[in-house]
Order: sequence, then structure tokens, then C-alpha cells
Amino acid sequence: MTTHKTEQVSVNAMIEDLRVLVETESPSRDVDALTASAKVVASVIESRLGGQAVLVDSEAGPHVHWSGGGEPRVLVLGHHDTVFPLGTLERRPFRVEDGHVTGPGVFDMLGGLVQAVHGLASLEDRSGVEILVTADEEVGSRSSRALIEERALACGAVLVLEGAADGGALKTGRKGCGTFQVSIAGRASHAGLEPAAGVNALIEAAHQVLDITALGRPEIGTTVTPTVASAGTLDNVVPAGATVVVDVRVESDAEKERVESAFAALAPHLDEAEISVEGGLGRPPMPESAAAGLFAVAQRLLPGIEGKAVGGGSDGNFTAALGVPTLDGLGAVGGGAHADHEYVVVEAMTERATLVAGLVTELQRR
Repeated sequence: MTTHKTEQVSVNAMIEDLRVLVETESPSRDVDALTASAKVVASVIESRLGGQAVLVDSEAGPHVHWSGGGEPRVLVLGHHDTVFPLGTLERRPFRVEDGHVTGPGVFDMLGGLVQAVHGLASLEDRSGVEILVTADEEVGSRSSRALIEERALACGAVLVLEGAADGGALKTGRKGCGTFQVSIAGRASHAGLEPAAGVNALIEAAHQVLDITALGRPEIGTTVTPTVASAGTLDNVVPAGATVVVDVRVESDAEKERVESAFAALAPHLDEAEISVEGGLGRPPMPESAAAGLFAVAQRLLPGIEGKAVGGGSDGNFTAALGVPTLDGLGAVGGGAHADHEYVVVEAMTERATLVAGLVTELQRR
């Protein structure tokens, strides 16, 4: 058994590490920025936990992997990419005031990373613990999914550091989610001289939006929401092309299959119009059963903590779908994910770090 120097969880030390991470901007898809961010994440992990944090290269940018040695028992899972473009920090710098920490990425999810590292640093024994911090969660985890699944299966339990649900609740279930793009091909013609000679892709898109929206079943948690549409080139030309982007959320595998089949079966209403569909439900649903055992442990460690099923997806969807016990929402208490008012509640940071440490200790005993 490897032992390490134990340190007390210090909120001031957590805030300083959080400052370092936030001030290294890390927008998704910017490989240079994510490379710099990965090095900083690795440095923070190594300085607090010892050992070596390995950078795993990918087309999306480096993922960061650290192991405490011994037989794998728990995967602590997070990401270091954020939704904010370079330059956001200048407009919205890191600040601590009125009991809140603000800055791009503090809640989603750099605050959770820092809390977990400091929670683990408070443990004398870190054997069996792995940390994986990916570079592409915000854009679908295409380059990291295989690695996430591999380490989740090896460890047998996953603690996800995404921000807490409202009121500090843990996330015990998540909808499956994904994006579809429906493309319509028509035929251009002069809108004044020969409108009937064309095939109006915009009119076909209007039909498709109504058909697509009808696929939703909100009474059982299925939402199908057209979000972005485009069509046409000039105001006197019958549109030859159009696209509709659709956000889909489902609570069950059966609904995932139904909706994907329905998109594949979309048919045109106008003669000679053509339809093609790309995308799908990339994140499977995370059933509440996957979190039940770990949530019961969390309730013993922190009496009164609540659990909620939420609509958003995370990398926990992948691990839960494999049957690996997964508890999400263990990161920062706060709000405003992806928004300018994003914040972390300072007084909750130590409690959440301690909760992660307690869950890890319980899993090490199994």
C-alpha cells in the first residue's frame, strides 16, 4: 500500500488552484489552448497528490490521467474543456467576492476538479484511485469515450465531478441526448419568373419541422426541439437547400431507438425534394439505478443531501450505460453553467471535497 502525506482541505488553497485553472483558458476544439490547459491540470494534480499525471494525446487535445497505484477501484471523472472562447477571461476575469467565485468555467467544471483533487489530498491512502480529465466533453467526447469506458470498466465505480444540481443536489439520473441535422435538397428557380419550376427547400423544411416536433413525448421525458434552421441564398431565388438542427433528450433506451428510427424514416412532402439525416443520440440515458448504491453512501456521509434526475448529459451517461455504478453532480455547488453569471459557492467547497474523499474511502474498502 502506498501512503502519502495527508493535508487538510483548505478553501484558500482550493481557490488559488482554481484561479490557476480558470486563468488558463481552455475552449473546446482549440488544441493549442487545451494542450496548455492539460499541462496546468497535470501540474495541479501532481503538486497535490504526487506521482505523475500522464497526458494522453488525441485529436481533440490532451486528456489527463493519474493513478494512485494498486488495484483500480474508483474513477474520478471530469473534463478541462469549457464552452467559452479565448478572450472571455479578459471580459470576465476570475473573482472572489460576496461568497462566490466567478470566471469562465468555474462551475462547469473546473471547481469540481479542484475540489476532488483536494479531497483526495486529504487521504493518507490513494491506492485504487484514478483521475481522468478529458478535453472534449463539451463537444460530445468523441475522442475520449473509448478511454472513459475502458477506465470505468477497470475501476468498477465512477464519481463524476460535474457541477451540482439546484440546491446542491447530486445528479442521480440523466437523459440520453444528442443532435440531429436534417438537410433538405430542392431546386432553385427565379422566384418571380418561374417559382413553380423550383422545389422550395424552405417549404419542405417547414413541413419537416412540424413532423419532427411531433416526435416528442414530454409526458415520458422525450423532448424533440428544433433549435437552428437555415435556408436560401437570395430574396428572389426559390431556396435549393435548407437545414434544420434538432436537440433530442430521452429517458429510456426504447425511446432512443424509437426517435432514431423516426428520424431515419423522415420522408419529403414535396415532389422531388430530398432529405438526408446526420447525427444521433450520442449519449445513452443514465438510469437512476446506476447511482442508487453510491447515492446511499453519499446520504450516509452527508445526511440530508438530495438527488435529482436532470435533462443534461455528461460522460457519466457512458459509464452508467456500461452497468458501472456512477454518481454525478459531485462537483461545485453554484450555477450558471455556460452563462456569463456562472459561479461557485465558496462555503460549500470544503464540504464537497470531503464528500468525494469519503466516497473514495468507502470504495477502497470494497
